Amino acid sequence: MELKYVLYVGATPDKVWQALVSPEGTKAIFFGSTLLSTFEVGSSYEYVGPGNDGDETVHVYGTILVFEPNKVFSTTEHPGPSYNPDHARLQTRVTITLEPVGGTTRLTLVNDQWSDNHPSFERTSENWPYILSNIKTYAESGKALDYGW
Repeated sequence: MELKYVLYVGATPDKVWQALVSPEGTKAIFFGSTLLSTFEVGSSYEYVGPGNDGDETVHVYGTILVFEPNKVFSTTEHPGPSYNPDHARLQTRVTITLEPVGGTTRLTLVNDQWSDNHPSFERTSENWPYILSNIKTYAESGKALDYGW
């Protein structure tokens, strides 16, 4: 199973990268969550923000596989403990690649290597377009979209 999305962002790879990893960017595009990590290959990360467990809910967590600023960000990903009691067994890989194309950036997201019987595939396939649209809009304008939630 694989989810793959390609979009073009009217911003430089550096601006898109900042949307993906800066505290301001992640809060805007990931619905109030901050990305916590040292960003070293092999280190852990967590997206933490408002949710099931209050303001410090761990939404997803995992390990940094590749971290090449302005180019590639790849991680393993597990659902947060409050989302599934079997969270440690449930894993996918997320790889975001940025490539300059003229005055734009081609962003490719691949979400693959789903563990057997992972219950979140369908929901994740529906949620990535919201997040990717936020990345594009935030990198281009400095503001996230208002989904009315």
